[in-house]
Amino acid sequence: MLIAFYPQIKFLHIACVVLSGSLFALRGTMMLAGSNGVYHPALKYLSYLIDTTLLTAAVLLTLILHQYPFVQSWLTAKVLLLVVYIVLGVFALRRGRSRASRAVYFVAALAVFLFIVSIAIAHDPRGIFTRFAG
Repeated sequence: MLIAFYPQIKFLHIACVVLSGSLFALRGTMMLAGSNGVYHPALKYLSYLIDTTLLTAAVLLTLILHQYPFVQSWLTAKVLLLVVYIVLGVFALRRGRSRASRAVYFVAALAVFLFIVSIAIAHDPRGIFTRFAG
């Protein structure tokens, strides 16, 4: 039954990826600029809403397509890198000891985010590096 909603769920998932990454980039930029707005409750709760919707859509897509993490290598890579992205994001926005260390965590988190997107596009755990594989 869910297969009938595949296009809408995939669109929602992709839209949430764009929104989540954009909101993280905005908050990270605000943090680097020294703005206290990065900690505004509205941004925090909007982030929770987007990320929860993103995760829900992802779970629905795995059920519809019968492709699961720890079975398909590209999905396994995405899930493991998602954990890395979350940890880096927490250090970038909250736990980093200095603005310089938060900046490093922020750039690293953005790089991991983009690599996850490249894995999703390629359906290959090597992501963007698939192009360079022989």
